[in-house]
Amino acid sequence: MRAALDGCRLALSWLTVVPGLHRPGGPAIDRTAGRRAIAATPLVGLLLGLVATGLLWVLLRATLDPALAGLLVVATLALLTRGMHVDGLADTVDGLGCYGPPERALEVMRGGGVGPFGVVALVVCIGAQTLSFGALANSGQWVAVVLAVAAGRVAVVLTSRRGVPAASATGFGALVADSQGRWACALWSLALLTASAWSVPGRWWQGPVVVVIALALTVALTRHCARRFGGITGDVLGASVEVGVTVAAVGLLVGG
Repeated sequence: MRAALDGCRLALSWLTVVPGLHRPGGPAIDRTAGRRAIAATPLVGLLLGLVATGLLWVLLRATLDPALAGLLVVATLALLTRGMHVDGLADTVDGLGCYGPPERALEVMRGGGVGPFGVVALVVCIGAQTLSFGALANSGQWVAVVLAVAAGRVAVVLTSRRGVPAASATGFGALVADSQGRWACALWSLALLTASAWSVPGRWWQGPVVVVIALALTVALTRHCARRFGGITGDVLGASVEVGVTVAAVGLLVGG
């Protein structure tokens, strides 16, 4: 129980702006701690999803346009997560778009700037999330908003699954890659599938179909990145979050 709570606390401080729980000079974070934190990441997604939903409700009650409300919520999520996931998305897409061996791609990802591929990826994902969140809230699909945000964090568990190595011996990827067993992946996926049945009023089947597609796409992205980079990095985990959220939000809106 203590280990699980420590994992939740570390996940919260790693993935949000909550003050760090591991102070300078404290014990180093090892792979065991990293594994527990990644296993608790969907709970952070649930918390962020509830915050996003509450903010959307307030903004719509204040008679803001749904699209503007969606944009403000996406911006808030980026602030609450220190912009790590959108940065990871841009770096990953830039790395995939460059020529050369894996070492060259990793160098591009560590460069700090955002290239044309990364810019396009950010515009598409942020735009799609903005419009989708606004439309879902405007139609009263509050569960769908929470589910979409949480789906991106379940994708992180699948991205860190066993058999997918780290691209480097150092960095965030080295702490969490190849750390999540089948049970963790299966249980979080099943929980998300079960919750999704209530995400689209009148069409219980749509939510599970969307979840399967979103998670399958993030798994495919992870495999491609592992082949291209020789493994995964922290940036790939960030890309998985944003792709998972975007696909889930758009999918849950289809037919509405």
